[in-house]
Amino acid sequence: MTPTPVIAVFDVGKTNKKLFLFNEDYKIVYEKSARFNETTDEDGDPCENIDSLRLSVFDSLREIIRRPEFDIKAVNFSSYGASFVYLDEDGAPLTPLYNYLKAFPDDLHRQFYSTYGGEATVARQTASPVLGNLNSGMQLYRLKFQKPDIFNRIKYALHLPQYLSYLISGQAFTDLTSIGCHTSLWDFEKNDYHDWVKKEGLAEKLAPVRNADEVLPAEFPGNNYSVGIGLHDSSAALIPYLVSFTEPFVLLSTGTWTITLNPFDDSPLTDEELKNDCLKFIQYKGQPVKASRLFAGYEYEQQVKRIAAHFNQNIAYYRTIRYDADLTTQLLAKETTKISGATSLKASVFGQRNLSEFANDIEAYHRLMLDIVDQQKISTGYVLKDGTVKRIFVDGGFSKNSVYMHMLANAFPTVEVFAASMAQATAVGAALAIHHAWNTKPLPHDLLELKYYSATHTLTT
Repeated sequence: MTPTPVIAVFDVGKTNKKLFLFNEDYKIVYEKSARFNETTDEDGDPCENIDSLRLSVFDSLREIIRRPEFDIKAVNFSSYGASFVYLDEDGAPLTPLYNYLKAFPDDLHRQFYSTYGGEATVARQTASPVLGNLNSGMQLYRLKFQKPDIFNRIKYALHLPQYLSYLISGQAFTDLTSIGCHTSLWDFEKNDYHDWVKKEGLAEKLAPVRNADEVLPAEFPGNNYSVGIGLHDSSAALIPYLVSFTEPFVLLSTGTWTITLNPFDDSPLTDEELKNDCLKFIQYKGQPVKASRLFAGYEYEQQVKRIAAHFNQNIAYYRTIRYDADLTTQLLAKETTKISGATSLKASVFGQRNLSEFANDIEAYHRLMLDIVDQQKISTGYVLKDGTVKRIFVDGGFSKNSVYMHMLANAFPTVEVFAASMAQATAVGAALAIHHAWNTKPLPHDLLELKYYSATHTLTT
């Protein structure tokens, strides 16, 4: 039997760690999942178990290399990016893999922003909302002042995707998709590290920058395969769309957060946009991607629980609710004045509504979705200002929600709205990024399944 040429992609999320093998047609021919119990750092805060993660990568790769039915041509990695692994001269981690949700010290926050021109200035220059440890550069800053002995021993600070690559290639590099994602490290006005990174001595702790489509030889034993340097997961998930479409579009990636990505807008972020959780990514070819974020998935989960409890219904029931255009029209007619806070992106106004005023749970559910889409229209609108985009692709959980998709189409009547279906878009994106290094076939153009939603009427805000 002739072995199948494949690429192995490790897709490392906060909860699930997955390994996929894709053939040259980008079909999954093997997959494996793992979950690890969290450990704690020296302060007792929960964090990733880096030892378990490292051993899992080694064990999984050994296992697939031994399988005769596969010919491993390349390995790549996608992962959440706002976490650093600090390596000493021998390549050993110096600290736990700190959780990016760990509280950032108030005194260091004040010290940093008073030194470098204030929150608004730094946020605008680095295209990063002020997010504490979610700005991963601040994790290095904290280490410098709170643990200078460890800081001084750092040979390289690698974002998690690049650390995973380092495990297999033995070479340390920095990738722009990780550096350019709300890290506060990259100056988008100068297209270089921000001055503070150099003044604080952080630049020398960061490995040389490489493009996300470059590959390295493998140091890990096995076949003669190439190793990608890894990508930030949000940037990886965008790649299948960039490969498939050349006309301007935005991708609305939905989950706990709904993130709108516009890879065709390189305009600077305004102070208003930064205050409303807009930011910039750098995509795998190096161009900036304007993005906005909304905590809509979390809000949805909380309010659906509330509806289910009030109407004595099972939460799972709401996964199959179909869109009712007439009911939507009736609800819009009732709303003669906007509730206070309707234009806020912090939480939908549905939390203020009295559920006893609804005739049934279907009516309440449609009102919830109207309130969420009201917010989404504002959030997505921040990256649609120039009017060049004519298509919105929605992936993730909300793409399967008939009510949400119809209402989103109503909210953007001049733009074509599609639900996009693709298995494991993040992992496929990591494979596509280094297509040239392992795949003898041309880039595919049938990666996505699309379902068009037309506007039945216009939603006003």
